[in-house]
Amino acid sequence: MAFTDQRFDVNLSILFTELPLLERPAAAAAAGFTAVELWWPWIETPTPPQTELDALKRALDDAGTQLVGLNFYAGRLPGPDRGALSEPGEESDRFRANIDVVADFAASTGCKALNALYGNRVEGTDPAVQDALALENLVLAARAADRVGAVLLVEALNKPESPLYPLVSAPAAIDVVDKVNQLSGLGNAKFLLDLYHLSMNGEDLGEVIDTYADKTGHVQIADNPGRGAPGTGSLPLADLLGRLAKAGYQGWVGLEYKPGDRPSAEAFDWLPN
Repeated sequence: MAFTDQRFDVNLSILFTELPLLERPAAAAAAGFTAVELWWPWIETPTPPQTELDALKRALDDAGTQLVGLNFYAGRLPGPDRGALSEPGEESDRFRANIDVVADFAASTGCKALNALYGNRVEGTDPAVQDALALENLVLAARAADRVGAVLLVEALNKPESPLYPLVSAPAAIDVVDKVNQLSGLGNAKFLLDLYHLSMNGEDLGEVIDTYADKTGHVQIADNPGRGAPGTGSLPLADLLGRLAKAGYQGWVGLEYKPGDRPSAEAFDWLPN
């Protein structure tokens, strides 16, 4: 398997998790990476103390790693939650409280891609009510991202692992992207194309790439089955990334896979030397 002409970053919320958060950027740098991404690191709060934000920025700077992707507050992730912005009440309020915190941190670190997970369906709540709330919150997030020169990402997840999450296909996520851009007038909402999630949904990955490459703002990969490193499953990831490049995608490719039974530092032997 050959991977050439790709810009890979490491997701520090799924790799190097055997280390404390502030030690992970240096570990990624030691493994040869100059760029990293993160889910929202403070699961319990959308508004961590400024001292903790500053400490994470210092860890990134000291390691010489660029933060290229960051999630907005998404509830208990990892865990049962898949975002907060479409859930009425306290969780939506927490998402809104998080918007400027994320945007300001992105500005301080130079991060240009901010991912807003849609959130699960809530039993007893009209899906139309959730969808209206989601668009309202996504427009707010798009405006905050635009303020700091970033794109807002909308991600499709996979139904087997996220059965209550409504965006479980590329067209469903693209529909939300288009609606946010129409309502905001900014055009900075983009698709987060995760090849693992889309493969779990049984989508034609080549067709997705050809159809939506121009609306894609970030890419993430893991092999399937198993969500392991490339080469541990059956996905032709090198070919798919080559197809993405030919379709015009020149952005980062996030490594969002599980290292398996080995230390994270040993989970990159598939990369070209």
